[in-house]
Amino acid sequence: MARQDLLLGTAVHDTAQRAAEMLAVLLADGPGQRERLVEVLVAHGEPETTEISDAGLADLQAAARELHGVFAATSTAEAAERINRLLARHAHPPRLTTHHGEAGWHLHVDSDDDAPWGEWFITSSCLALAILLTERRVPPAGLCASSSCGRPFVNTGRGTPRRYCSPTCATRERVAAHRAARPHGPPAPPP
Repeated sequence: MARQDLLLGTAVHDTAQRAAEMLAVLLADGPGQRERLVEVLVAHGEPETTEISDAGLADLQAAARELHGVFAATSTAEAAERINRLLARHAHPPRLTTHHGEAGWHLHVDSDDDAPWGEWFITSSCLALAILLTERRVPPAGLCASSSCGRPFVNTGRGTPRRYCSPTCATRERVAAHRAARPHGPPAPPP
C-alpha cells in the first residue's frame, strides 16, 4: 500500500480530510461501499489499482467505529483523550518511509508499510488529527449538527469550532429554526 500523504503543512489537513471522507463512507453501510471507499483513497493519492479485501473492509469498518469517537468529541480535552487512547492502543514508534521509493519521505506510526488497512487508517488519521488539535487548540473534527446529516468534517478554523459540515447544512438549519420560531397560522388582519 503506497501512502503518499506527507504530514507537513496542508498535507496534515489533507490526511484529516481523507479520514473524514473515509469515515463518512464506512459509517454509511450499503451497496457500493467498497467502491466508494476506493474512490476516496484514489482521490487522496492511493494508486488506481487499490484493492480492499473483505477482511480489509471489515478491519476498516471496525477502525471507523473507534475513530468516530474522536469526531464526536465535544471539547478539545475530550478529543485529545480519545486520540491519545487510540494512539496508545494502535500506534507504533514513529518511522519515516518512502514505501520503497514510491513516495516522498513521510511519517507513519503504523507497524510497517504493509500494515492492515484498519491499523493504517486509525493511526494516520489520529496522527493528523493530533497535529491539528495542537496547532489550533480546538477539537480537530466534528459531526454535522444538522439532524438530517451527521456527516464527519474537519474543523479548519481557528475560532469557534464548526457545527455543520457545510454552508448548505448550516443554512438549512437556520431556515428551519426561523420557520419554527414564526407563529403558525395566517397572519393577523390589519386593525
